[in-house]
Amino acid sequence: MENNNVLNRQFLIEVSKMKMPFGKFKGRFLIDLPEHYIVWYHNKGFPKGKLGQQMSLVYELQLNGLEDIVRKIQKEFS
Repeated sequence: MENNNVLNRQFLIEVSKMKMPFGKFKGRFLIDLPEHYIVWYHNKGFPKGKLGQQMSLVYELQLNGLEDIVRKIQKEFS
């Protein structure tokens, strides 16, 4: 169980540092992407791989108003 918590924390740290690598919002932190854009991807289908997993998490965080979790991590590791 502890190993899983470490992996989850590491994934949140990676999400906090990840910037959109392409498109209209290239260079913007994933957590700062507009909600309508993340919802559009949710409906269209997130990209394959790690980016898609990260964007899916951002969708869930935005949906539940939990973006501050990632923003606190950004401050902690900046």
